[in-house]
Amino acid sequence: MILIVFKYLTPKGFRGITFYPFVFLVDKNDKQNPRFVNHERIHIRQQIEMLVLPFFIWYGLEFLVRLVQYKNRRTAYHNISFEREAYQNEKDPDYLKQRSFWRFLKFL
Repeated sequence: MILIVFKYLTPKGFRGITFYPFVFLVDKNDKQNPRFVNHERIHIRQQIEMLVLPFFIWYGLEFLVRLVQYKNRRTAYHNISFEREAYQNEKDPDYLKQRSFWRFLKFL
C-alpha cells in the first residue's frame, strides 16, 4: 500500500480514496492514523480479491442500488457492503489476519 497526499483525486467530503496499490489522501496526518490506514488496507484486500476492476464495477453498481434505496448519497455510500465491512472493522488492527475470503459478502 502506497500512501500519497493528493487531495485532487479525493472526492469532496472524503478523507481518502484507494486505487490498488495507492491510497490518495487529503491530509498528510492521516498517514499516522491507524484507524484510517486500516480502513484503507481493508479496501486494498477487497480490491485484490476481486482483481481490482470488478471491485470498482461492483462498488459503482451497489452505490446506485443503495442510492435508489436510501435516496441520500451519504447514506448510500455508508451502506455499500465494502464500506460497511471497512467501517465495522477499521478499529481492529488484527482484522485482516483472520478475515475470510470475500468477507464483504456478509455485509450485503
